[in-house]
Amino acid sequence: MNAVRLRTAFGAGCLSLAIVGSASAGGFARGSADTDILFEDGNFAMRAGVTYVSPNRKISSSANPALVGTNYTSDYAIPSAAFMIKPIDAFRCAGTLVQAFGGSGDYAAPKPPTGKKSEEFTVDELGLTCAVKFSAGYGNAYILGGAFQETFNYGRVNDFSILGLPAGTTANLQLKGEDTGYRIGAAYEIPEIAFRTQLMYRSGTSYGAEGTLRGPAGIFAPGLPVPPLTQIAIPVLGYGNLPQSVELKLQSGIAPGWLAFGSVKWSDWSVQKSLDVRVKANGALISQDTYNWKDGWTVTGGIGHAFNENVSGALSLTWDQGVATGWDLSSDTYTVAAGGVLKDKFGGELRGGVGVTYLSSAQETKNLFNTSVDSGWAFAVNLGYKVNW
Repeated sequence: MNAVRLRTAFGAGCLSLAIVGSASAGGFARGSADTDILFEDGNFAMRAGVTYVSPNRKISSSANPALVGTNYTSDYAIPSAAFMIKPIDAFRCAGTLVQAFGGSGDYAAPKPPTGKKSEEFTVDELGLTCAVKFSAGYGNAYILGGAFQETFNYGRVNDFSILGLPAGTTANLQLKGEDTGYRIGAAYEIPEIAFRTQLMYRSGTSYGAEGTLRGPAGIFAPGLPVPPLTQIAIPVLGYGNLPQSVELKLQSGIAPGWLAFGSVKWSDWSVQKSLDVRVKANGALISQDTYNWKDGWTVTGGIGHAFNENVSGALSLTWDQGVATGWDLSSDTYTVAAGGVLKDKFGGELRGGVGVTYLSSAQETKNLFNTSVDSGWAFAVNLGYKVNW
């Protein structure tokens, strides 16, 4: 199998494996924009897929005994889509859509000290990235750059029965915001040996997301002349940060029909100190989720093989460093993923992958009411389709 065929089969950075590997990463990381489609052959390429992740992690100790032995993690799906247009060989652009960040939890009983019952947020990214190509030495060099827009959605329910209030006394927080960012990078490839290295920087984003807090007047506005358990709606702002990152990718043919690939990614999760919710009118702090994360590293290595002109497969291992510093439960994860590419008679490619992630145990040590979780497992499956001409 020649290097050109290898580059066609795996030149997109083994997308299925990449998404499966990052689906359980530290912090709130989920998916990455498929900018690798810029290196596809042809004048037009389109790729779309979805990854479904099912984690299971049980609480081992809590100030609320009703939580011990229960699983608080929720299943989720990560969509991804990309298209590339190449008007001339020296210039091409790609539009991308991905759920870049997300997190969720659903507790069987109120979690101390705030009585958090459920929580979910997603950050969807829509981007445009372009590349300029020019000959350099034995291969081609690329200058990459573009912009993206993020849409942030957050929802949380707190159950105040943990404070001695009647069952069903809850508060519901909803936030939505948008921010923009950019990515810049460079790449170099030698097509004859399926070699490519790429360095990409992605800027961070910050939010002052607007929303509404609906909850009992006696807790959030005690001075109002209404019964304390009367539900009121307060316009609020939520403040938080998402990280910048730098990622280095490398792949190369190593033998006829064989390709090795790997990546190293740094994310400055230390910018996310807390999620603060304040009254929009006067800036008064209503609630604060403290993280105080440290920066994180994600390392992936793998190998791919083209069995024939129509069937290729790959295997990878990913380590993601947990970013917790005692304030929450974001610990190290280890993922083994396997993927395959099947070329159909219509000229397209069906791509799929499966992954198994080991979630290491974790313990809060800095909170007033600390929680611990056992180690657990997450299972992921990815399915996608690519066509180019």
